[in-house]
Amino acid sequence: MTNYLIAEQLRRLPISPGVYLMKDKDSTILYVGKAANLYNRVRSYFGNSYRLSPKKARMVARVSYLDFFVTGSEQEALILELNLIKRHRPHYNVRLKDDKTYPYLKIDIKQDWPRAYITRRLEDDGSRYFGPFASARSVRQTLKVLKGIFPFRTCSKPITGKDKRPCLEYHIHQCLGPCIGSVTAAEYAAVVRQIVLFLEGKEEMVVQELKKKMARAAEALDFEKAALLRDQIQAIETVIEAQHIATKVKGEQDVIAYISEKDQAYVQVFFIRNGKLIGRENFILQGTQSETPKQVMTNFVKQFYASAAQIPPLILLQHPVEDRVTIEQWLRSRRGAGVHIQVPYRGNKKQLVDIVAENAQRGLEQLRLKQIATPSAVTAALTELQENLNLTRLPSRIEGYDISNTQGAEAVGSMVVFEEGKARPAHYRRFRIKTVSGANDYAMLQEVIKRRFKRIQPEGTAAAGDTWAILPDLILIDGGKGQLNAVLEAMRSVGAESVPIASLAKENEEVFVPHRERPIALPRSSPALQLLQRLRDEAHRFALGYHHRVHKKQAFASALDAIPGVGPKRKRELLRHFGSVTAIRNASVPELASTKGINQNVARKIKEYL
Repeated sequence: MTNYLIAEQLRRLPISPGVYLMKDKDSTILYVGKAANLYNRVRSYFGNSYRLSPKKARMVARVSYLDFFVTGSEQEALILELNLIKRHRPHYNVRLKDDKTYPYLKIDIKQDWPRAYITRRLEDDGSRYFGPFASARSVRQTLKVLKGIFPFRTCSKPITGKDKRPCLEYHIHQCLGPCIGSVTAAEYAAVVRQIVLFLEGKEEMVVQELKKKMARAAEALDFEKAALLRDQIQAIETVIEAQHIATKVKGEQDVIAYISEKDQAYVQVFFIRNGKLIGRENFILQGTQSETPKQVMTNFVKQFYASAAQIPPLILLQHPVEDRVTIEQWLRSRRGAGVHIQVPYRGNKKQLVDIVAENAQRGLEQLRLKQIATPSAVTAALTELQENLNLTRLPSRIEGYDISNTQGAEAVGSMVVFEEGKARPAHYRRFRIKTVSGANDYAMLQEVIKRRFKRIQPEGTAAAGDTWAILPDLILIDGGKGQLNAVLEAMRSVGAESVPIASLAKENEEVFVPHRERPIALPRSSPALQLLQRLRDEAHRFALGYHHRVHKKQAFASALDAIPGVGPKRKRELLRHFGSVTAIRNASVPELASTKGINQNVARKIKEYL
């Protein structure tokens, strides 16, 4: 039930485009929205509450006052809405995290000796701007790539061409030295033009120009200059090679996808120019809980392109946007040419959107890992583990174990170590299973545990630096209650039963501990569970990698053993001579015959069999 003031305001709303603001009793702005028809749009919030999302219902319950701006068109309303959201950052709006002024790469081409540098101000001053970037670090990485390819100046001192000596960058061929007059303004401008083309994704044009210059330098017998140009061409071609992800898609486009978690969304943007991926950035949107994919995508597209230095003719999205026609018209006015927004459902464009979505997923996982690895998060996770597993002390050192085999063959075990929530690869250990035949994971785990804890020395007798002598505060086994009991039996047999142990079952992510019938079910969002999952996954990765190496070696050894006339001695000589499996397979008959103990007949047999 709305109060009298709001009811009266709703009655007097105009039937025109505009922007509305919802405020609480303290006049704090709760929400900013735009509408093609203020009367219909704003009244829709105060009708039947069951039609609202939980988030919107909570907001409406706090509204005490309405304000609005009438605009001449939907486009004007959209621009005003963006400015108000950026200025006031209302709690119930979806908004870019830390919506500061994002950094850009600026090239002041109007100057006589332009520089490329970072700025946070996007001005209409005739300079070329590239961005926005997610962080200053992203711009610095781009500048580093540019500096490794193009010899432009980074200093800001006045250029007279009369300095007595150049700086170090001139001597290492990373600046043309305009300060000492070693380059003309036209020659320097040509380099700046190449930088702009490179940033626009037109690297092939730059390569063509450089190849012509290299040919002219070689004809003039200026081999030093030709060599520098050759290195420049190779550096650019290396960048081009790394951009082949988008080779199936032509033209210029931005590709946007996101993944949501709780009240935020991790957005990934790929920038494609001339069919190549020239860069990518990621952004965090806050306030996304209870919002539909369409609403999340709409809010990001509007806020991102409100400050974008470049807008391509095509924008590929993972989800559609609201008011697509209005947004396209607004983008067209900013770009000065047509802009089309598309949600592909098949073909190469859909594959590209899927790649961006997968990158968003991976990016969110990396962000989550960073958050988990903060000291406060690690302390919280370890404390939660201590409480839930009833440990006598904080589990600062945790060892994780796993087994990998193929139907019992080439079986291996792994031991990984986390200290204070961080991996300690120097303490990792691998085990070849020696005493178990057949597919018996329980017995294999028992062998690994016995071999590990038999190495513990009596107190005070361990050699300095012996990591085997360090007792863990907790052992984690990949598996359920069966694996737990098997390992517990092995630990008793070697006198290590005092070390706490737990197992993590993958199916329901349940934690089993000794002497407890039912598993411990930690919440999925639990820092303790996430730490155990990381440890379990790392033990699995380490075991699997070792198993693949062993399997590959065994498979090759079997192939050599099957060759008539090749025994253990000749096999050793082949491996010693060629160094790798691939090299032996690719060697010619004469090359094989040059190996000690290998004649022409044996060499031909090796070639035939492999």
